[in-house]
Amino acid sequence: MVRQVARGQGVRKRTVRNGLRMVMAALVLIIVASFYHVQVADIFSLSSAAEGRVYSLGMFWAAAIGGYGVVVTVFGIVQSPRKNDAPVRILPLIVGVVGIILLFFSLLSSSFDGPGSEEPGRLRSGESITI
Repeated sequence: MVRQVARGQGVRKRTVRNGLRMVMAALVLIIVASFYHVQVADIFSLSSAAEGRVYSLGMFWAAAIGGYGVVVTVFGIVQSPRKNDAPVRILPLIVGVVGIILLFFSLLSSSFDGPGSEEPGRLRSGESITI
């Protein structure tokens, strides 16, 4: 089977496409959980403890979905193609995954230049603002 891939005889494109879709969903979940967990917590009116839980659950599910997506993609690459795999296009998903990875690194680099400790922190329960 490895020789078939090396000779260019094909891959199971539907399986690869499904795996790449899961990888893309995991990347989006990583971006939302790592950069926008505060906004998600504000939308659902969650406490700061629940905000941390949004982050940790987002990272957990992103790792689980992404790992499964990678396994499905590898199995699709190793398997021989079916007859109905000819019209399936994989390149748009590969471009999408690369685009989301670039978006992640763009957000990561802009977070280093973003507001730092100048922003006031959230008030804990029982604290008040003195004017």
